[in-house]
This record gives sequence, C-alpha cells and structure tokens, in this order.
Amino acid sequence: MQSRGRLVRGFTATLAARAVYMLTSALLLVLLARVFLDPEGYGLLYWSIGVLAVVQLVADLGLGKSAARYLAEYRETDPGQIPHLLRRVVGYKLLLVSIVAAALFVGARPLAAALGEPAAAPFLTAGAGLVVAKSFGVFTEIVFQGSNRLVFSAALRAVGGAARLVFAVAFVLAGLGALGAFFGYVVGYLVAAAVGLTATFVLVYAAHEPADAVDPGLSRRVLGYSVPLTATRGANVLDKQIDIVLVGVFLNPAAVGVYTLAKQITDFVLAPAESLGFVISPNFGEEKAGGDLDRARALYETALTNALALYVPAAAGLAIVADPLVTLVFGADYASAAVLLQVLSVFVVLQTITNLTSDGLDYLGRARARAVAKGATAIGNAGLNVLLIPAIGVVGAALATIVTHAVYVAVNGYVVHDELSLRLGSLGIELTRIVAITAVMAASVIVVVPTIATVGELVLAIAVGVFVWGVLAVASGLVRPASLRAVLT
Repeated sequence: MQSRGRLVRGFTATLAARAVYMLTSALLLVLLARVFLDPEGYGLLYWSIGVLAVVQLVADLGLGKSAARYLAEYRETDPGQIPHLLRRVVGYKLLLVSIVAAALFVGARPLAAALGEPAAAPFLTAGAGLVVAKSFGVFTEIVFQGSNRLVFSAALRAVGGAARLVFAVAFVLAGLGALGAFFGYVVGYLVAAAVGLTATFVLVYAAHEPADAVDPGLSRRVLGYSVPLTATRGANVLDKQIDIVLVGVFLNPAAVGVYTLAKQITDFVLAPAESLGFVISPNFGEEKAGGDLDRARALYETALTNALALYVPAAAGLAIVADPLVTLVFGADYASAAVLLQVLSVFVVLQTITNLTSDGLDYLGRARARAVAKGATAIGNAGLNVLLIPAIGVVGAALATIVTHAVYVAVNGYVVHDELSLRLGSLGIELTRIVAITAVMAASVIVVVPTIATVGELVLAIAVGVFVWGVLAVASGLVRPASLRAVLT
C-alpha cells in the first residue's frame, strides 16, 4: 500500500520542481514578451510550437502513458517484465520519431506555406529536432510517474525548464531573434531527454532483473491500450493547440502573441493543481488493483475540494486584476490580453477539475471512455473556433475553449463517479462554502483595484485578497491541510 510519506514527499517534490519549471518559464515569458520580441515575433514563435505539438502526436502516440500504466501494474505483480516492457516501447518510439522527424524536415516549407505562414518555415525545419528531443524528454517523465518515482519525474521537468531559459536567452542575445528562442526550446528538451534516458536506464531498467520469459501478449496489450490513449492525447493536444493555430490562420501572428500570453498565464496559475493530479493519479490504479476503492474515493474527494478551495478564489482574483497585471508586467502592447484573461479565468476552474481527474481515469482503466469524451469535445472545440474566431476574434477562441471544456469536465465527473461512487451531497456543501468565501474575497479586491498604478501596488492588491481568503477559509474550516495527509495514511 502507498505510504503517506511517499505521497507527501512526491507531491512536495513535484510542486517544488514544477515551481522551478514555472518560474523559469515565467521569466522566459516576460523576457521574450517585454524585452526581446515584439508581439509578431512572439506570436510566430508560439504559433510554430503549436503546430509542432500537433505533429508531435504522430511521433508519440499513446506509448508513454501505456507504458506507465503497465509499469505501475508490473511493479506490483511481476517486476521482471519491466525491462522487457521498456525495450519494446523505446524501440517503437525510435521508429516513429525517425519517420516523423524526417518527414517534417523535408516538408517544413510546404507545410508552412499551406498554413499561410511561410515565415514559419525555418521554425518548422528546426522542429524536427524539437520533436525528437521532446518525445524522449516527456517519455522519461511519464516512465518515472508510472514507476512512482515522482521526485525524479518532477526533477526532469525542472532541468528542462532551466536549460530552456538559459539557452533561449543566450541564442536571442546572439542575435538570432525569435528563431534563437526556438533553438533554446530544442536544446532544453535535448538536455531533459539526455538526463531522463540515463536516469531511466539506471534507476528503472537496470534496477530489475529481466524475467526469463516475456509475458505473453505484452506487446499486444501495450499497443492496444495506447490506442485510446493516443485518441485522448490527440484530442487533448488538438484542444490546447488548435485555437492557437487557427488564430494564426484567420488573424495574424500578433494576435497569436496576445492570445498565447493569456493562455500561458493561466498555465502558470494551474501548476500546483497539475502537480497534485500528476502525483495522485497512479495511486488510483494501485488502490483499484488492491480492491480499496473507499480509499481511492477519499483521496479524490479530499484532493478535489482542497484544490477548488484554492482555485475558485484564484480564478476570481485573476479576472479582477487582469488589466493591471497584463499592462504593468508585459506592457501596453499586450493590453488586449486582459479581456482574454478574464474570460479564461473560468477555464482555470474547469482545468483544475480536469487535472485531478483525467489521468486518474487512465490508471483506473477507463481510458476509452475518456478518449471518446475528449475526442468529441476536441472536434467541437475546433468547429467552434472556426465559427467564432472570424466573427469575434481571439475572444471567440477563448469562449470555444470554455464551452467545450465544460462538457468534457461533466463527462469525466460522471465516469469517475461511476468508478468511485462519490459522495455528491458533501461535495455540493463544500462547493457552496467555497463560492461564499470567494464572493467576500472578490469584494475586498475590487475595492483596491482602481488604485493600482505600479507592480508593487498590484502585489499588495493580490496580498489583500489572499489574506481575506486565508482568514475566511481557515476560520470556516474550509481549508484543512491536515485532511489530505490523513487520507494518505
């Protein structure tokens, strides 16, 4: 059974490492947006990355997550199969990555022209290297998640983020502009991949004596389970990146820059919830395998209520301070991102729920249900983007994201309730308390926002909101840090 100490250490290490990752990402974001690049260059950089994220799907499929699922299973049942599993998965990935990278290198220029952004051709050509590096960098993170070595998984993310910051800034200062920043991304993922593959070999592969015989049907099961995971991951990438790509197609790189900035800010806000979801997900599979669904339910409910207690107020506060936050930190060129940030604050709440639910469904063996839901909503998101972006611009892209993600959250909630029989009444009571405290906190921040004229005053306004929320949350018993520790025992 998973010990309390390991889960707490895993979450703490994951949160700390992802804090390093998000801080380096935030610093790079500010430097690129405010110092080194104009909105057009910034938009071209992240539009190219968005296109490459779609290409990456073919290079990765769902092999990493499928391997992680069976790693978690074999750790409990037959550790000798782990080396056989890793050899097969790495072989499949090498084949796929080689084909995709070669095709991208050759077809980068016509692809850029077909998408209406010929200036992106150099980015897509260099993207062949990004696809290879990112594929193996992310794969090793997932392997360590599946083997429940969460400290190492989190550390790899931090190493990649730090390397990306250092090399992106260095290449930009060398005079390479937005393309230099892109090369920084490539090198950052290369560093993470090199460290991750070495650690995987030493700590996971070589740590287990291979079984004399391969489990019959191992390859078939891994490849078979990767199919729904591929569909889910494809839908997830489509859901996250298609809006950026379509903003570039229908509008211009400067609009992409403004829209991407707003989405990246929400990503920073969501980092702790992502870390918690990343840590607890493998434990759902272990508890189900052990027949202890009551403990799995308690873990999920406690994590969800504590996360919403943080993120519903955070989303409200983000919407309130969006205008001074964008203009004071990133400059007047990005002022229009404030409205987007206000709209996307709703997405922050929805994504918080998703971060605590989606991966857990994979480990509970409900990947197919999740894949169907994600595929349907991703297609709907793409369709709404096509309709709304030409009509109302970048706000249309944000609205499409919110509408379709709300549907996805509802379906995921139904599936996890079907698996764990959630106590809906008590969850409803907790949510009511969260909303009430959020309303009081929001009123206190609204009073001070009109006086904000400097970054210091912005920080003070945020501090006021945090203080009011903290006093109310603790006094009401809404936030109980000890409760999560208790349920992990």
